[in-house]
Amino acid sequence: MRIPIIAGNWKMNNTISEALALIDGIKKNKLNKEVEKVVAVPFTSLSEVKKALEGTDIKLAAQNMHWEDNGAYTGEVSPLMLKEIGIDYCIIGHSERRQYFNELDETVNKKIKSALKYDIKPIVCVGETLEERESGKEEIVVKEQVLKALEGINKENIEDIVIAYEPIWAIGTGKTASSDDANNMCRFIRKIIGDKYGEDSKKSIRIQYGGSVKPNTIKELMSKKEIDGVLVGGASLVAEDFVKLVNY
Repeated sequence: MRIPIIAGNWKMNNTISEALALIDGIKKNKLNKEVEKVVAVPFTSLSEVKKALEGTDIKLAAQNMHWEDNGAYTGEVSPLMLKEIGIDYCIIGHSERRQYFNELDETVNKKIKSALKYDIKPIVCVGETLEERESGKEEIVVKEQVLKALEGINKENIEDIVIAYEPIWAIGTGKTASSDDANNMCRFIRKIIGDKYGEDSKKSIRIQYGGSVKPNTIKELMSKKEIDGVLVGGASLVAEDFVKLVNY
């Protein structure tokens, strides 16, 4: 059985003190034990948030990483650095990384392999633009992203990977794909995994939806058969809202 995963992506928000205050606000609430809870915080707060999460079942994620262990990559953070902090997950290939920082399918693939090497679970983001959806190319685009991301990845690693379907046109815009649209694309992604890795992998891989998810939309999304969780941006920055998402 696939365990639902609710992940909050804080993006470039919260100083260390603000991050600790938000974590404290979340910890004051009773959280659904049947859901895997993840917070993806800025690099500067990872170590302190890791300490603050001790004694809870909330997992910690980074928002990005380099694929090399070390080297002359000014401003980058390596998987070794993240591993020492004790992170559980890393978001890889988020549309904002692709759009603003020229993240390519090839570098996404390198990062996934590097994360798996150090037992860091990748949350791999895929999704189409509004133009691509309106021209009927959304499945072509998403299939290419998934296959290129997983090139050279062994079947044994699939259970350690989460795929987040995030239609780019729904991120930070207030627009949300209908629950049926989201479910259909998650089903399509699951079929891609089944065709590549077999029926067992198709059944075991977890697929999230992301894109302007709010407390008032989470229940319907999570009622859909193919959606195993959500990757949330803005709603994860308010403790009360994140708690509502977790306790859908």
